[in-house]
Amino acid sequence: MLDKHKKIYVAGHRGMVGSAIVNQLNEAGYQNVVVRTHAELNLTDQAAVRDFMQQEKPDHVILAAAKVGGIHANNVYPAEFIYQNLMVEANVVHQAWAAGCQQLLFLGSSCIYPKLAAQPMQESALLTGVLETTNEPYALAKIAGIKLCESYNRQYGTDYRSVMPTNLYGQNDNFHLENSHVIPAMIRKFHDAKTSLSPTVTLWGTGKAMREFLHVDDMAAACLHIMDLSIERYQSCTEPMLSHLNVGAGEDVTIRELAETIQQVVNYQGEIIWDTGKPDGSPRKLMDVGKLKSLGWKPKIALAEGLASTYRWFFAHQGEFKAQ
Repeated sequence: MLDKHKKIYVAGHRGMVGSAIVNQLNEAGYQNVVVRTHAELNLTDQAAVRDFMQQEKPDHVILAAAKVGGIHANNVYPAEFIYQNLMVEANVVHQAWAAGCQQLLFLGSSCIYPKLAAQPMQESALLTGVLETTNEPYALAKIAGIKLCESYNRQYGTDYRSVMPTNLYGQNDNFHLENSHVIPAMIRKFHDAKTSLSPTVTLWGTGKAMREFLHVDDMAAACLHIMDLSIERYQSCTEPMLSHLNVGAGEDVTIRELAETIQQVVNYQGEIIWDTGKPDGSPRKLMDVGKLKSLGWKPKIALAEGLASTYRWFFAHQGEFKAQ
């Protein structure tokens, strides 16, 4: 369980999830949160991670660092997605153990599940079918991260936990037009169309695919809730070789419904055109969050509310994205 005086290392603190976790740790009064920028610590460098862990010897590690992106980025940079994520996971997990860290939280992704997994996706669906082609390298790396944590638990008796979030969004997201996820990409497209007075916005796919979305502040709260559980409570809902927990909203919307909501939030008056020659990705991705609910946690931020706050954040920071 988390102690407010123990040292907590958050890897990936400048990312969307990592920054939300650090903010909540600070707000809750945790007094010894350790972070490093990429320039200060390259997590793909084994020797650098070893030296850092041996020097700092954190009591808890939250592994939120990852190379992430949407369908386009996963298609264009598959080697980068699998290599960088595998290296980060292997280095951080192993060197945390070597430095005596007993508790670690690994953040994965809902894309670990088979493309045609039964809906809603239960934790037990892992490794039961073929993955979605567009993000298979990233998904395989995240599956490896889960198995790393399980293997160290089984061999060394550590308490390394894994959480699989659904699609996340919120402040500090990546709003790059080509390399971002669906919500920030849509916010950017609708906003740019509004400011340029463009009569149409073109979106990928048919709009029929269904997706679940969770605000990043809810994700951060879930992470801290799960880390704060006793090992007995955590293990009551998991198995040694099926140890991950889903984190999601428990409900989904079509991409078309999402687009129309964002269109209203941005107050864009033009027309949406669907480019059906582009891929939809998986037809549906809804998480079964029954286990997490039984452990006493559920989200607080409704989708429309979260989208509105995310657009306000983007609007306040839009100057940072104009060059992208």
